[in-house]
Amino acid sequence: MKINWGTGIVIAFIGFISFIMFFIITMNVDSKYDYDLVTEDYYGEELTYQNDIDKLNNSKNLNHDITYKKTAEGLAIHFPSEVDLKKITGKVFLYRPSNKQLDFETNISLSEPFLLIPDKRLVGGRWNIKVDWKYNNQLYLYKETINY
Repeated sequence: MKINWGTGIVIAFIGFISFIMFFIITMNVDSKYDYDLVTEDYYGEELTYQNDIDKLNNSKNLNHDITYKKTAEGLAIHFPSEVDLKKITGKVFLYRPSNKQLDFETNISLSEPFLLIPDKRLVGGRWNIKVDWKYNNQLYLYKETINY
């Protein structure tokens, strides 16, 4: 059977449309392609972004910034040694880009020079950590992307 150029164009269009339909259906049905927004109130947080920039600049002025270390018990977030631990207040927010249900926030309450996030609350993979803290009426912010 001989295929003329008109039939070839129709076959090409049908093949292209089939590929696009397969791609659209796969992206809508497969759960591994589901990603949530970083925050529900995206535009509201955009308005306060300058405050975050100021807090990050305050953190750069410290002699030592916050550090973290993975331990057997979980994730240990170490605060600067030059600050009085009892005067630190704030929150730690851990965001999981691939699963909104794993996100959580915890208050900073220190008796040791570090805050321990238990291993049972963290699953392996990428996490965005944000430590928003206050010391002597000065606001600080630490942001980091970690692989746990």
